[in-house]
Amino acid sequence: MPKLYSIVKLRCPKCLYGRFFESHVYDLKRIGNVLDECPKCRTNYIPEPGFYFGAMYVSYGLGVAIFVAIWVGANLFFGAVSVWIQISILTALIIILSPLIFALSKIIYANIFIHFDKEINKKIGTDN
Repeated sequence: MPKLYSIVKLRCPKCLYGRFFESHVYDLKRIGNVLDECPKCRTNYIPEPGFYFGAMYVSYGLGVAIFVAIWVGANLFFGAVSVWIQISILTALIIILSPLIFALSKIIYANIFIHFDKEINKKIGTDN
């Protein structure tokens, strides 16, 4: 559950307290900018140059999953709507959700390689 909490709240995968991104997901000037390290536990978020290139695969998977879910839902609930209207709605939703998908792909990818540490979490939790 700590990984899910980290992903949903966009928090440090190791301590669950520190922020992961420099700003809000939809701040288009700093979109997807990851902090260098956790402000609470000092975990390095960028262990090597180009580390987050692998997040492209996660982003692709999220995009496909969202596209398929919306397409199936649209066909189940709005089957009488023309295909071109459905494609237009899907395109608009993917464009609107792109910054969120981009951010989620990075935090999910980081959670694959940075593991939760219960001791650090307890220590930081008692310090607050």
